[in-house]
Amino acid sequence: MPPTTTPPDREAPAEAPIEALLRRRWSPRSYTDAPVTDAQLASLLEAARWAASCFNAQPWHLVVARRDREPAAHAAICECLSGNNQAWAPQAPVLMVSVARLDFAHNGRPNRHAAYDTGAAMAQMAIQAAALGLQIHQMGGFDLDKARETLGIPEGHEPRAAIALGHPGAASALPEELAQRETAPRQRRPVAEWVHYGAWTG
Repeated sequence: MPPTTTPPDREAPAEAPIEALLRRRWSPRSYTDAPVTDAQLASLLEAARWAASCFNAQPWHLVVARRDREPAAHAAICECLSGNNQAWAPQAPVLMVSVARLDFAHNGRPNRHAAYDTGAAMAQMAIQAAALGLQIHQMGGFDLDKARETLGIPEGHEPRAAIALGHPGAASALPEELAQRETAPRQRRPVAEWVHYGAWTG
């Protein structure tokens, strides 16, 4: 039985049968002080490694900052986050920034699928995290230019998301507004709103 730290009210209320790991994946804001082990991190990175990509280009890169091993980088990523994210993300023992290479290595042409493929790799990493009793929270709220400068991200590569990783903690550890969001019912749009059979149907 895989480990789980997903409370029952955080499991996705799926309307059709889906794999249990997909239901257990969620994006907490509260994290405990428990470290992410080297073996756990290696497992997550391996899961991302095997994502599909156009031409098998694998355009994703990750800047990884473990608070106990790369404290300066961890602090630097915190400084790049938006105010709301700075209220909770520094508690996570691991912070990362996903980066997409914008051209194909084999011919130098623009890769319009780079962001899509990088997102696919991060999605696989999120599912693997859930399998290990961890969770990740991906954030769009960060300063791309500041991240590029402070983390040494080269030209031709685009920061795509900041990511918190760790063991989920108690909602009560968060400021009141965030604690309410942490425990609010999980919702998604009904499938009928975004699936178009045959052609776009309005």
